[in-house]
Amino acid sequence: MSFDDEWASAKTVAMRVNNADSTGGSKPKPGSVDYVVEDDELGDIGHAAFGLFNGLESGGKHAAAASETAGSSLTGDGFDTGAALTEVKQTWDTQVKTLLQACAHISNHLDHTKKSSKKDDDWIQAQLRIIGPVVPGDDGAVSASQIDKYFR
Repeated sequence: MSFDDEWASAKTVAMRVNNADSTGGSKPKPGSVDYVVEDDELGDIGHAAFGLFNGLESGGKHAAAASETAGSSLTGDGFDTGAALTEVKQTWDTQVKTLLQACAHISNHLDHTKKSSKKDDDWIQAQLRIIGPVVPGDDGAVSASQIDKYFR
């Protein structure tokens, strides 16, 4: 499933949740169906994922060599525990790699979301600029009364 498909699915769920009210009505409240995440929230989530990725990458491997050596040694001495320990180590490695990939996906999706949001904001800003000559000293922004026309 692509990011765009996942995002559309998430927005659909958010809209259904926003539409569910105690009266059982299906009409959304004005402005309540937008999925809003603040940049600082994205930053906090991204920072946590980055910290987990960095800590897990080294921390998840700290016992790998010792476990592998112990598993081989026990297996060589004829203990079934050695094979079991080797299997546990392999399962652990797989789980660590899976979690690392999940952290990387979170980071990549956040990067995409921030870039996409910035692109959308830039497009909206360009649409709300006065086209044509601008009075010297004016920033070319559309007046509040003209912006109001977009919301009718």
